[in-house]
This record gives sequence, structure tokens and C-alpha cells, in this order.
Amino acid sequence: MLGKVFVTRPIFQETLETLRQEIDLDANPEDRILSKTELIEKLSGVDGVISLVTDTIDREVLERSTKLKVVANFGVGFNNVDVDTATRLGIAVTNTPGVLTETTADFAWTLLMAAARRIAESARFVRAGKFKAWGPKMMLGYDVFGKTLGLIGLGRIGQAMARRARGFNMKVLFYDTETIPGNVVQELGVEPAPLDELYRRSDFISLHVPLLPVTQHLLNDETFSMMKPTCIVVNSSRGPVVDEKALVRALKNRKIAAAALDVYESEPHIEPELLEMENVVLAPHIASASYETRARMSSMTAENALAVLKGRRPPNLVNADAWDRRRR
Repeated sequence: MLGKVFVTRPIFQETLETLRQEIDLDANPEDRILSKTELIEKLSGVDGVISLVTDTIDREVLERSTKLKVVANFGVGFNNVDVDTATRLGIAVTNTPGVLTETTADFAWTLLMAAARRIAESARFVRAGKFKAWGPKMMLGYDVFGKTLGLIGLGRIGQAMARRARGFNMKVLFYDTETIPGNVVQELGVEPAPLDELYRRSDFISLHVPLLPVTQHLLNDETFSMMKPTCIVVNSSRGPVVDEKALVRALKNRKIAAAALDVYESEPHIEPELLEMENVVLAPHIASASYETRARMSSMTAENALAVLKGRRPPNLVNADAWDRRRR
């Protein structure tokens, strides 16, 4: 056996069977988030952990896991892991990028359409028995075709959104702190814009950025005030990118028309007033939740963990310095 690995929450059975062929596996059978005390106890003496983005793998957890060689995170994001501490300790951190790009873009587009055409609100209306007859002003929404989409972040998912927008003959503005190659901009037919201009011109704004100090509360009272009163905001990136209290104020004061959220600032807690608003579409963090994508993410975590335990550089290494330190 290559060593011992702990899996923090239930994942796909096929992945567990693959792991059991080569390692001593311990898996939490309960679909709940472990407390820090439980996590520290479970990671004592293990060589690897397959964690979810809901697990907080902080400095204390890492420093007390003295045998740990790899944190294989189930998800493209890894802000739940103290990567600096892991690197200092020579612990590899991995994620599952790429595989969820199209699935997440599909869902972000679904949120955009649902908010624009009031789908969730209409479904509640019908289920409540309120639909009595067609009417010319019933459930009026906003057209998507031919409008302007502002993408904050033009990475893999942002680019996938731009490709979808092309089919709707939309003008696409984008802002990204990274330099986007000219051939990509030309191929996608998108236009770079400063953030303040993007806020002012966009009919729809979709967020595709990681959670960093500079992106926390990127959308706030000031930025909402720059937007069109008909603007619809979509967030499928990270919850704290949006100041939820400011979002409530923007919706109540008609600074923007609607919002569609898959992620939340203090997940799973949601700002209570958002739950009461008809012009808000809410989903439970399911942008990558297709059978095909989640199964592939599950197998990728196993591939990453096994690679490290076999002494090989994992395919999706986040902290190269940790690997270099281990090899010295």
C-alpha cells in the first residue's frame, strides 16, 4: 500500500474503489462538514486527504497533520486551503480545473436566462394557482438577444460565456487583471473595458473571478450605483465577491433589476432578505453539478492524490514550490 488517505465527504463510489486498490482508505460516510476537531483527528497519521471546498484546511490543521503529503481538493477553487502554510510544510495542494468549464458556463447562462425571463418567479406563480389566463403584461422580463454582457474575469469560464453570448448576438465587454492574448480577444469578438465603464454599459454582468483580497466585495454600494436600473447580476464564482447587504439595498432601491446567485457570502447562510425577493434567482452552489462533470472531478482528485503518494508530480498542482521543496 502507498499510504493512508482520508476522504472528508462521500464522493463517487468508483473513485473510492480505485483508491482502495492502492491505498489504505478511510472515508467519512456522513454527508456533513466535519468540525475542525474532527478534521484534525482524522488527518492524524494520514498521508493524504481528499477535501471539499467546504472543508477549512487552515494552518492549525496542516501543522498538526505531521504525515500529510497532499491535499487533493475536490473543486477548481482552493481558497479553503492555507496554501502558504502547505507550501512551507512541503504539502502538495491540488485542484480539479478545466473539467468543469463548460458545465459551469452552462449554468451561469441558465441563471442569466432565468433571471432575465423571471423563470423561478413564474414557476412559483403557476404552482400557487395564480395563473388564470394569458395577459399582455404578465411576468414581463428582459430580452437577452442583442444586449450587452459584461464579463468580470475572462479565464476559461468567462471565455466559455463569451462563446455562448455570440449565439445571442450580444456585445461582450470584459475586464480582467490578467493580460488576455490578442488572438483570444479577436477570436471571441470581445471588447476590453475598465470596470467603471463595464458597470455603466452592461445589461447583464456575470462574475468569473477567484476570491482574493482585491475581489472581495467587488460588487458593493458604489459599484451597484454605477449600473443600469435594468441590469441583471449573475454570480457563479465565489460568494464574497458580492456584498450581499449591498445587493439587497441595490435591489430594494431599484439600482439594478435582478440578481441570480449560485454562491453566497457566508455559505450556506444567505442574507435573509434575498430569500424573500421575487427578483432574485437562488441556487445551492450547483454550477458544476452534472453527472459527467462531478464524476470526472472525483476521479481527478484520486489521480492527484495517487500521483503524490507514488512520488510523481500531480497533474493539477497548485503550489509548485511545495513540490520543489519535497524533491530537494
